[in-house]
Amino acid sequence: MKPTKSPKTYRVKSFGCQMNVYDGDRMGELLEARGIAPASEGEDADLVVLNTCHIREKATEKVYSDIGRVEKAGRLARKKPMIAVAGCVAQAEGEEIMKRAPAVGMVVGPQAYHRLPDMLERAVKGERSTDTDMPEDAKFAALPKRRKVAPTAFLTVQEGCDKFCTYCVVPYTRGAEISRPYSDLVDEAAKLVDAGAREITLLGQNVNAWSGEDDKGREVGLDGLVRELAKLPDLARIRYTTSHPNDMSDGLIAAHGEVDKLMPYLHLPVQSGSDRVLKAMNRSHTADSYLKLLDRFRDARPDIALSGDFIVGFPGETEAEFEETLALVDAVGYAAAFSFKYSPRPGTPAATMADQIAPDVMDERLQRLQARLNRDQAAFNAASVGRVCDVLVERKGKLEGQWLGKSPWLQSVHFTGDAAIGDMVRVELTEAGPNSLGARVLEKVDA
Repeated sequence: MKPTKSPKTYRVKSFGCQMNVYDGDRMGELLEARGIAPASEGEDADLVVLNTCHIREKATEKVYSDIGRVEKAGRLARKKPMIAVAGCVAQAEGEEIMKRAPAVGMVVGPQAYHRLPDMLERAVKGERSTDTDMPEDAKFAALPKRRKVAPTAFLTVQEGCDKFCTYCVVPYTRGAEISRPYSDLVDEAAKLVDAGAREITLLGQNVNAWSGEDDKGREVGLDGLVRELAKLPDLARIRYTTSHPNDMSDGLIAAHGEVDKLMPYLHLPVQSGSDRVLKAMNRSHTADSYLKLLDRFRDARPDIALSGDFIVGFPGETEAEFEETLALVDAVGYAAAFSFKYSPRPGTPAATMADQIAPDVMDERLQRLQARLNRDQAAFNAASVGRVCDVLVERKGKLEGQWLGKSPWLQSVHFTGDAAIGDMVRVELTEAGPNSLGARVLEKVDA
């Protein structure tokens, strides 16, 4: 790389999970603290940060395609943008990205992105650098204060994973499970609320594995953190994702029935309905223990909406075992769900297992599974018609006077009327589509 001018504008493109969205926002704040402004819509940025995800199929090759697109856009605009690759693909590939993509000046893993400004200074001098360390010092302490935020905000409370599911790269790209300190989280949540957040979603690879000591030195789990954050007067809603069945506590289940600000929504991945497949995946639950856990949540909060994750075509999955997954879906009645075809990740045990499933078989199974899940989501939305609930207004809709927001059950709701972004509006749900609901305004709860 040749020495270049310091960038004046940046753009962070985040892919994948909500934790990547959080990380992308924090990287933006780091850059803005150095005087680099976000590029306007449609403007070519001087610095492009590709904040990558390793979960999807062919994630690595897609990164190189994205790098090529950024280079091409730069040529068309007659400028050469600086390119940084961050996130889980950066962690997994490291120096290989530098070898294959000369246009990239910085490669930084998800545990080291607080060092991005220092790497940028070196890049300006013409030095390419890679940082995929997983330092013991917490990156969060090096991040700047939170800026003005949207009505809904993410707050990472836990990172990493110790579960080592045989299909998953997260333990290798995000490291071991760590919990951020209680006091830091309470402080950051308060600052988010002061900056305009009305709803906070607590994030973690296994968010319900979070633990810490409260201000009195008592050991608390995620439910204790939720109860403390619920005391913030201007915080209206609390959510959390993603949970692991093995880390679900009695206290967190009880909190769903006792903390009004904790929304009636639970995302709890199951992955398969077959106990043999679950064991091969190194999941610690069975189909029966998972269903009994959901029953406990419904007992605590009868109106809770349930969401899950599924993988079809895991190595060795038989048609009968796939049918067990369909049976579990029928038993639960999910309000929403995410489903994927299995794809091998280099370095994971499942990638070398025998009996890899043919792509056409996976395609056909995924279509059948998604048909069931879509059926149940449509049924949940249809059953919501006539409900009165509060909607947090997040943005304007496409139509004149239209507003969009979320119900307590994380459904997208649209309506017209007197409102503003950040308002809490009481509505009656009047019509249901497969992915959203229409509503009429009853009253504005607050502004």
